[in-house]
Amino acid sequence: MLKRILLILSVLYSTVIFGVETCSRTATINYQDVLVDTSNSNRGEGLRFYLAKDPLAKELLDQYQKNNRPTWKSAAASTFGTAMILAGILRNDSGDDEAFTNKNFLIVGGISLIGFSYLVSKTNQYRNEYLLLNSIEEYNKRNNPKIFFAPTSDGKGAGVGIGKEF
Repeated sequence: MLKRILLILSVLYSTVIFGVETCSRTATINYQDVLVDTSNSNRGEGLRFYLAKDPLAKELLDQYQKNNRPTWKSAAASTFGTAMILAGILRNDSGDDEAFTNKNFLIVGGISLIGFSYLVSKTNQYRNEYLLLNSIEEYNKRNNPKIFFAPTSDGKGAGVGIGKEF
């Protein structure tokens, strides 16, 4: 039981660490670093001042932010997964091996549902990044100052990370 709780806490802790990293993305404009993500809820908002000058770039930024909002489906799946875990923890071991009310089934199913919901959410966010890049490209075609932005950077140059994003 203690191992399960430690596993859940370590997963939650790792998601907090990865979440902090996405808020530190910067773009270079006029040789100055500009914070791209001012908050987790409005990713890309730091570039709005520049991208609003171009209607197409602004439209792509708005679409990017709309697609990054949490959905009721992911919230419902996470809530249901949490309820399954709690039901599994509170279930007594009466020896009943009913398929869907088994203690182990509820706990493992709840953890799996939360994990699946998290992976789907991260995948959607990762696949949505092209809208932000297209928005910056459209702005750079017709406006100055130019925005230089790489989705992830390892300090040695620009690149796309695959280690943390699904």
